[in-house]
Amino acid sequence: MTEPNPAAPAPLFGASDIRRLAGEIGVRPTKTLGQNFVIDGNTIRRIVAAAGVGADETVLEVGPGLGSLTLGLLDAAAAVVAVEIDPVLAAKLPATVAEWRPAAVGNFHLVEADAMKVTDLPVEPTALVANLPYNVAVPVVLHLLEHFPSLQHGLVMVQDEVADRLAAGPGSKTYGVPSVKSAWYGQMRKAGVIGMNVFWPAPKIHSGLVAFTRREPPATSATRQQVFAVIDAAFAQRRKTLRAALSGWAGGGAEAERCLVAAGVDPTARGEVIDIAAFARIAEAKEAGA
Repeated sequence: MTEPNPAAPAPLFGASDIRRLAGEIGVRPTKTLGQNFVIDGNTIRRIVAAAGVGADETVLEVGPGLGSLTLGLLDAAAAVVAVEIDPVLAAKLPATVAEWRPAAVGNFHLVEADAMKVTDLPVEPTALVANLPYNVAVPVVLHLLEHFPSLQHGLVMVQDEVADRLAAGPGSKTYGVPSVKSAWYGQMRKAGVIGMNVFWPAPKIHSGLVAFTRREPPATSATRQQVFAVIDAAFAQRRKTLRAALSGWAGGGAEAERCLVAAGVDPTARGEVIDIAAFARIAEAKEAGA
């Protein structure tokens, strides 16, 4: 006896659907807002699967655009809260969800706002999954992790070079401010590369997937702001030794050396070789000697 075929997956947007929806509201993607819409359903399924979203989770999506990823997330999660800065796109989204996922209308929450200014949401998200504009990806990720401690894990699609920076570890040539600051909040890892032809318009560079899992920041009496100040100073002149790079921050080379020695860090090392815990110890040493 032949087993019945499983139910076909819910439809996702193809290129013709994206262009039709954009045409209905007179939208042409803009470089200013970093708009590149995903036109391939298999890519959406890949992103949702890689994000590991649970059926009981509330997902925060930034920049839903025309709703390509939104539909895939509604299929996987209990609820989606989407933050969209473009008023024309935001106005269209509820109707799109109602047309394509009528059963999930009550699970969709829309916030028309700049993600960099959002500090409160109508529901508490547990996961972040987003196709982020290349030009603001790092600040958006850091802002959301700071203001929404309920975010426990997620997956963001960013410029491939930015993905490498976010996921880099100490000693890597791409290790820098984004790597260290994101490590304050959690473990970042590269989860794949996305080609150019799955977008409309097609960007000129590949995109990278970065997955993260939140963890507690290093145990320290220093505040996040104090630790981040050390990071900024260390990488402002990344080819200098930490003793030299931190002299302005510490109030002189001798004081910088004192902080480094107290933190167990070689004063002749460079910022690109030490981890977030070491930066936290340096900040703590300065506060202890203040």
